[in-house]
This record gives sequence, structure tokens and C-alpha cells, in this order.
Amino acid sequence: MGTGSLCGRCRRSASAGKLRVPLSFPLILRVECGPEEGHASGNKDERPGGIMTERNELEKMLAGELYDASDRELAGMREKARDLCRLLNASPEADGDGRRSLFISLFSSGGETVNVQPPFFCDYGVHIFLGRKVFFNFNCVILDVCRVTIGDYSMFGPAVQIYTAVHPMEAEARRGREFGRPVTVGSDVWVGGGAILCPGVTVGSRSVIGAGSVVTRDIPEGVFAAGNPCRVIRRVEP
Repeated sequence: MGTGSLCGRCRRSASAGKLRVPLSFPLILRVECGPEEGHASGNKDERPGGIMTERNELEKMLAGELYDASDRELAGMREKARDLCRLLNASPEADGDGRRSLFISLFSSGGETVNVQPPFFCDYGVHIFLGRKVFFNFNCVILDVCRVTIGDYSMFGPAVQIYTAVHPMEAEARRGREFGRPVTVGSDVWVGGGAILCPGVTVGSRSVIGAGSVVTRDIPEGVFAAGNPCRVIRRVEP
């Protein structure tokens, strides 16, 4: 790993072999500078009046910091989302009004016009922000420990999976904490069945992702991209 993006103290530690760099999900590096290096922990916020307070686990999670997923508040939020998903997945096809009410309760936005074919699964729901008339086919999964933003008229084939959750690659670090990276999908995007969007990626508007693709890097607007790892194949007409 290069040290050009590190601060001066970390570069000196890395050169001396003293800096431990736990690797996380492929293509993502997370460097933790502990208090012993004299850095701020990164887990404090300055409140009005200049008072420094510790971030809670929800704030750490949404900020992309290491957090404890077993936190009681987070567990309660997941329980609520999974109860809503369970009700949705058991709802009769003819109960359009009932499903609409569940969508509005589950998602932060877009529940009024989204079309979801059950079963559907997510971690929190409240971190999913949908534009108008988004469509999810059967068996889609969204792990929304960080924000997932999806633009208007985007469509997702069966069994598409969107991941924001990341675990450290280092075994000891993986035992108690995890972190996340947000995912953004533009408007008028079509994601083919079985595709996986990995943490931290952006898919540009009007792009098409081939079935079964694994998106590990950003995809620009207006292209057809496919493969594992997903790569741009050609431009598509506007």
C-alpha cells in the first residue's frame, strides 16, 4: 500500500513498520490511527457551545466509521424493518393499499410510488431513499447500514443485491465491529437480475448493468456494463 494519502505521522509510522493497516472489502482501504499516535479518535462531534461528545453507534455507522452492530438502538431498528418486510412478504397481491402503507413506513422516501415484488429484504429501510416509480423484482436484498440513494424510474431485476455493509479483512478486527459505505444509483438505471452492487459504488443515470454482474467500481452515466468485476462494454443511446 502506498503512503501518499496518509498524514505525516502515519507515513513515518508506516515507514518504520509500526502502522497496522487492516484491509477491508476489496478496493476499500481503511486506516485507523489510534490514540497512541496522538490523533483524535474520529468518534467525537462538536455540539453547540463547543462541547465535544462521543458519537453513538448509529452516528458512527452512518459516518462510515467502525461501529458495534449489536448496539441496542441498532438492533431495535433492524427488528422494526424486518417486521415490516415480513408483513410485506406475507401480504396478498390484491392488498395494494396495505402494501403501499408498508412501503411508506419502510423507506425514507419514494414509498408512495415504488413497486416491490415480494419477497424483499433490508436491514433498516430508513436509510433507503427512492425517487419516483422505482421497481424491485422478486427477492431483492438491500443491506442499508449506510445510505442507499436510487433515482427516478430505476429498475432492479430478480435477486439483485445492494450492499453497503463492510467487514474488516483482519480476523481480530472482524470479531466485534464493522463499517459501511453508501451506494448511489442514478435515474433510469436498469440493473439485471442477480447483479451485486458492492459498498461505496455509484451507478450513473441511464446506465444498464448486465445480469449477474458484480459492481466493484463506479459506473458512469449512459453505458452498458457487465461482468465480474463489472466493466463498461459500450455507450447506450440517451
